[in-house]
Amino acid sequence: MRRCLWLLVFLCGIGTAQAAAPKTVLVLGDSLSAAHNISVESGWVYLLDLRLGNMVPKWTAVNASISGETSLSGRNRLPALLQTYHPAVVVIELGANDGLQGLSLPSLRDNLAAMIDLAQHAKARVLLLGIEMPVNYGPQYRDGLRAVYTDLSRSRHTALVPFLLDGVALDPSLMQEDGLHPLAAGEPKVLDTVWKQLQPLLH
Repeated sequence: MRRCLWLLVFLCGIGTAQAAAPKTVLVLGDSLSAAHNISVESGWVYLLDLRLGNMVPKWTAVNASISGETSLSGRNRLPALLQTYHPAVVVIELGANDGLQGLSLPSLRDNLAAMIDLAQHAKARVLLLGIEMPVNYGPQYRDGLRAVYTDLSRSRHTALVPFLLDGVALDPSLMQEDGLHPLAAGEPKVLDTVWKQLQPLLH
């Protein structure tokens, strides 16, 4: 009888611990999510982790972003990340470096589609973060890039932020001198843009 009681207490303890374990948001991105040229604590993903930690039940953010990441390298890294962290939500912020390197839009679409499929197969909800190219890339490429994100979001049934730096990119007071990355002052606004589409995925 005593042994059965001990086993019941033990199993209940395991159940409680599992219930209390925070769920994970995995962010797979490039320098726009890797706090380029600013402190990690100023980056939007770190700020997201703080916000998630105040939720009940708690969530946590894992930042797997690497400066210079392309959609292909992200695609290659994602399976191991899914196996390691078992995220409930995957945020994909890739494509900027593909564009800056002039890589083809069909290849970008194929890589993003594969990442979405991998995440959804692992039972994770997906948020796709779109980016914009500088105006000197021309309307055809820029329009095609926008279409990649919107079409994938529609066909794969993901949440979408059309432009990660909306309200930030055109404000010189919020951008670094390179014109590509936000200053620390712009990162809370980036988080607010992401949060509008991310929050519904947490419930």
